[in-house]
Amino acid sequence: MSEPSVLAALVSGLRGGSIEVVDLTSPLSSSTPVIQLPPQFGQTAVFELEEISRYDDRGPAWYWNNFRSGEHTGTHFDAPNHWVTGKDLTDVASVPAGRLIAPAAVLDFTAEVAKNPDFVVEIDHVKAWEAENGPLPEGGWLLLRTGWSARSHSQEAFLNADENGPHTPGLSAECARWVAEESPVIGLGVETVGTDAGGAHSFDPAYPCHSYLMGSDKYGLTQLQNLAALPPTGSVVIAGPLPIVTGSGAPARVLALVERS
Repeated sequence: MSEPSVLAALVSGLRGGSIEVVDLTSPLSSSTPVIQLPPQFGQTAVFELEEISRYDDRGPAWYWNNFRSGEHTGTHFDAPNHWVTGKDLTDVASVPAGRLIAPAAVLDFTAEVAKNPDFVVEIDHVKAWEAENGPLPEGGWLLLRTGWSARSHSQEAFLNADENGPHTPGLSAECARWVAEESPVIGLGVETVGTDAGGAHSFDPAYPCHSYLMGSDKYGLTQLQNLAALPPTGSVVIAGPLPIVTGSGAPARVLALVERS
C-alpha cells in the first residue's frame, strides 16, 4: 500500500479541524489606519472604494468596485525594493512563490509593551526566546506579538503620536541588523503600521528594519492581527500579496496554519 499523500493529510486536517486556519489580516476599509510621514514627504492613500454598479442600470446582474489604495496600506507585504538599500533587488511581483509559505516563530512582548509603548526588542530578547523554544526557523518569519492590533480601530490610537512623533514598539537598530544579516529568517512581521519602531526616525541608521531587511533581500509584514492565536513555534504562515509589477509592496491576505490536538 502506498504511503498517504502529504497534501491529502493536509486537506483531511483542515476538514477535520486538527489544522486551524487563523486569519492574521486586518480588514481593509476607509477606516484602516495609514502611516503619516512628515508633511514635506509624499503620503500614502487611504483605502477607497468606487462603486461601478450594484444590480442596477449600470450593471443589472452584477456588483463590483474600483478601488484606490497605497501599496503599504493595511496588512501588507514589504518587498526589498521598497527601501533605497534594496533598490536593485526584488519587486513584490518577483518574490518567489515558494517564499510566501514559511514557518513562523512568535515572540510575545505584550507585557513589556503594555508598560512602555516605545519598547524595543534587543538581540538578547531573541536569544532568550531561542534558549526556551529552539532556534528561529530557517527560511521562516519572526513575528512580534505586542498586542498593538487592539488599537487598529483608531488612526490616532494606532499611530500613538505626539509632538515628538509616534510611540510604537519594534526592534532596536542592532537587533534589526542581526535579524537581517545573521538570523535564518526571511522576514519580520509586526502588528504596528510599519516594521520599524515609532521612534526609529532617530535610530542609527534611521528606520533600521527597513534599511537592513530590505538591503538583505528580506521582507516585512505589517498590521497583523490575531497573533495571540499562534503558538511560539510550529505554525506556518501563508502571505499572499498582490503581484504588482515593479511594486514595492502590496496589501496581503496573511493566514497561518496551526495544528490543534
